[in-house]
Amino acid sequence: MKLDLNDWWPWYHRIADTFGYSQAEDQAAADLLSKLLEGKALDPDVLMKKVAGHAVMVFGAGPSLEENLRQVTREGVLQRFMTVVADGATTALLHVAETVPDVIVSDLDGVIGEIHAHGDNVEQLKRYVPEFPAAVGSTQVEPRPNVHNFFGFTDGDRAAFLAAAMGAKLIVLAGMDFGLEVGKYSKLKVKSLAVKQQKLRISRELLEWLAQKAGGEIALYNVTGKGEKIDGFKDIQPKDLKSLVE
Repeated sequence: MKLDLNDWWPWYHRIADTFGYSQAEDQAAADLLSKLLEGKALDPDVLMKKVAGHAVMVFGAGPSLEENLRQVTREGVLQRFMTVVADGATTALLHVAETVPDVIVSDLDGVIGEIHAHGDNVEQLKRYVPEFPAAVGSTQVEPRPNVHNFFGFTDGDRAAFLAAAMGAKLIVLAGMDFGLEVGKYSKLKVKSLAVKQQKLRISRELLEWLAQKAGGEIALYNVTGKGEKIDGFKDIQPKDLKSLVE
């Protein structure tokens, strides 16, 4: 699925205006990440070779995450999917499902993958990126060498955009509640519940936009089972996941 950067700018400007983000600061963070990743940046083609044509399960850090993991583990299907996880969901996969995710999408504000640069995580970039042996960098603004714009806002919806950009044949969402409750695997410190909920609303809208842009190219499902409905993603029961990967 191909998306043009011009399609993204209205979303970015809405997000920046809503939360008071500075495009200049976001761009400066992308420039910094580009330099920090010199010599260790993975080409997205590495991810594409793993993801293209495969089924991908994208895990958010919502309240349903642990239950979803137990469900898909009982059904014996988790290993049939490439797993792309949003930041803190990594902990649940390791502890609940006892499996290592294939791709971790993080802006470094939780569990320390794809690394996302924005204006308020510059210090985390300086601290953690030098420790990574390799990573794919991403940004919400203009791409730079080693840093790409796959679209998306929160770690959860950006994980889905990444899977789509890398050529997934189908995407199943799990742990994507988008309700009023914040999952325990979400960001370590939530400064404002109201702001967090506002971010989740935009995240859900972005997933619905992704479904519109996919235009039937990618089969889209949601196994979360609770929380808000995501238009364009067909609800599916855990017991029916096998039919998708057989």
